[in-house]
Amino acid sequence: MQILLFNTVISWILKKRKYQMEMFIDFPIEAQEEVLYNLLSAAKHTEIGLKYDFDSIKSYRAFADRVPIQRYESIEPMIERARKGEQNIFWPSRIQWFAKSSGTTNAKSKFLPISSEALEDCHFKAGKDMLCLYLNNNEGTELFNGKGLRLGGSSAVYENNDTFFGDLSAIIIENLPFWADMSSSPSQKTALMGEWESKMEAIIRETVNENITSLVGVPSWMLVLLQKVLEKTGKSHILEVWPNLEVYFHGGVNFNPYREQYKALIPKENFRYYETYNASEGFFAIQDRNDSNELLLMLDYGIYYEFIPMNRFKGEDSTAIPLSEVKLDENYAMII
Repeated sequence: MQILLFNTVISWILKKRKYQMEMFIDFPIEAQEEVLYNLLSAAKHTEIGLKYDFDSIKSYRAFADRVPIQRYESIEPMIERARKGEQNIFWPSRIQWFAKSSGTTNAKSKFLPISSEALEDCHFKAGKDMLCLYLNNNEGTELFNGKGLRLGGSSAVYENNDTFFGDLSAIIIENLPFWADMSSSPSQKTALMGEWESKMEAIIRETVNENITSLVGVPSWMLVLLQKVLEKTGKSHILEVWPNLEVYFHGGVNFNPYREQYKALIPKENFRYYETYNASEGFFAIQDRNDSNELLLMLDYGIYYEFIPMNRFKGEDSTAIPLSEVKLDENYAMII
């Protein structure tokens, strides 16, 4: 009875969020302007806010003229100071967590500051929105009658001068709200195991007899897990293990090379695949319709977006434009 009540309440909360999403879909420019001014106001007394005088910025043009486009390497010295425990550099609230991301512009790893607001208002909010969109598109879903099988990457978390760093998935699992932990499998202890083979074995032991209704994870890693599940159980496909499985929420890499392998593993006519665009830097977009190849850019996650037309891309010397000037069918680099 308690589980049924919990599922009913969660479903109601998630569906209510759909109205807010419809608002930023109808008024995207206004939604992004609100994000920009909220960020400038919140950070105006930080080191970076004082440097660029955030308090006096009253328009996008003033922001664009005053705050330069910068690569990670340009602000790395400030991030290193933050990793040593200095506060109020980029953001007023205490920064304890740093997501370690493989470098894309050089061979070094990047350490990205993760505030409590980034976790709550971006990553966790995105998780709720992902479920909200799925629920609204699939009225007969029994998603919450079972659990979601989550599979993160490297889950080791390391301490450095009273701050912590690790893979973003590990940081998220460490800080998961109770409702997300209750509806997920495996346990937090197992999800945070560092050694990959032992972790696979433990996940299979914990989940094989659960009522798994959804999968969440990167396609390459999830594929390995599902194949190991079939090896351990001797079943011919995954629906023989988890007959109520109905959706796979995936992201991180292009899904197309894996699509046919998943169809063979999960031979269900109406099985759903929902794509997300998330990274250590932020959670950016979610597929908002069944069987769609398009993603909805999430405009109220505390991230302000700018865009550089790729035919005019000059790195840090580029001129960016706001969302209001973006045109369909043109290729852009995204600035956050």
